[in-house]
Amino acid sequence: MSVEFGAMLALLVAGALMRLPIGIALISASIAYLWMRGLPLVAVTNTVMQGFSSNFVFLAIPLFIFAAQVMNVGTITDRLLGFAVAVAGRTKGGLAQVNVITSLIFSGMSGSATADAAGVGTVLVKMMRKNDRYPAGFAGAVTAASSVIGPIFPPSIPMIYYAISADTSVGALFLGGIIPALFITVAMMILNSVIATRRNFPIEPAQSSSEIFTQLRIATLPLLTPFILLGGIYSGIMTPTEAAAVAAAYAVIVSIYYRALGFKAFFRALEESARKSAVVVMIIAGAFMFSYVIAIERLPNTLVAWVSDWEISATAFLLLINLMILLLGMIMPAATILLVIIPVLVPATMAMGIDPVHFGVVIVINTMIGLITPPYGVLVFVTSAVNDIDAWSIIREIVPYIGVLLFCLLILSLFPEIVLYLPKTFGYRPL
Repeated sequence: MSVEFGAMLALLVAGALMRLPIGIALISASIAYLWMRGLPLVAVTNTVMQGFSSNFVFLAIPLFIFAAQVMNVGTITDRLLGFAVAVAGRTKGGLAQVNVITSLIFSGMSGSATADAAGVGTVLVKMMRKNDRYPAGFAGAVTAASSVIGPIFPPSIPMIYYAISADTSVGALFLGGIIPALFITVAMMILNSVIATRRNFPIEPAQSSSEIFTQLRIATLPLLTPFILLGGIYSGIMTPTEAAAVAAAYAVIVSIYYRALGFKAFFRALEESARKSAVVVMIIAGAFMFSYVIAIERLPNTLVAWVSDWEISATAFLLLINLMILLLGMIMPAATILLVIIPVLVPATMAMGIDPVHFGVVIVINTMIGLITPPYGVLVFVTSAVNDIDAWSIIREIVPYIGVLLFCLLILSLFPEIVLYLPKTFGYRPL
């Protein structure tokens, strides 16, 4: 590693400590490196532009963001919530179970943990806190923890980030996330049941079969979204990018059908989507510049040569990487890890015989744990801010959920067949 690269890392850390947007920090540090090495800036700008123009999967990100925004301003989330309450409300701590199920259902349309926590999560927290049925901290903790399911179940924006970094099939990654998302959902619901029994949380009023059927009928169109997307991708009708466009169009059509999307709400969704997409583009541009620097420094080659000298199994190596990513996730955004750190690690993992789809799903889950782990813990602070709940009360209540997620991460790391079963069923050939 050169002196210039060390100085670049120091500038990047300094920018992060000064709370610069991560995209700006990456771009600034990369430009400083090029200046210190006397390299022309035009070379890296060409690399950035070629990176954007040669990979159409980038278009999927703003389209999925837009789909999530439309569902938030419309009544789609309310309809999904009504269905979840009808199905799971009549259990001990029923609204906590509803929270988890809603996150799983909502994730089939947005692919964003923040959209889940700040959107439908806000409604759920209000329901749980009504008449003091649940402590505010617990309501916030369940909402923040269950929101991590969103980017694991397809469609998933973080998995698109990983696919870009590792040059891996988006479709295989989406399929690989289905069983882990269901596994995590069941694990969280078991934890909810244990906590609800110990703390004697309330049971929601029972609903008749006709009421449940009515809620299902109302929620049918939104519930079809993930089936349309996955069916289109794996039948060969749509690429993942085209599926994102279909998701956006479908969200608009369904909202109009329900008469829940006026012109003001539509333009508000457009405005918010543009703002969030601009942030994403800035991060990706910074990641391209950082990757250009990494290529100059030949860090992946160095890491592969270094790892080749280790007398260590692939499983042990994967667990070490998991530990490193867990620590990084406590202080860095998931997008930064997936776009900046992962390109360095993928060649070494493949050299060790670790399948890139298995690795991708495991790492996405790992980075999602970072979203609820202090000091970064962005989902904790988003949930705290939008629901006016003390962040420390959420942190105290979220510890058991972090433990469950770590357990699931360990199981999925040790048994790759859990992740690879569906991709292999649909024709994917593991490494």
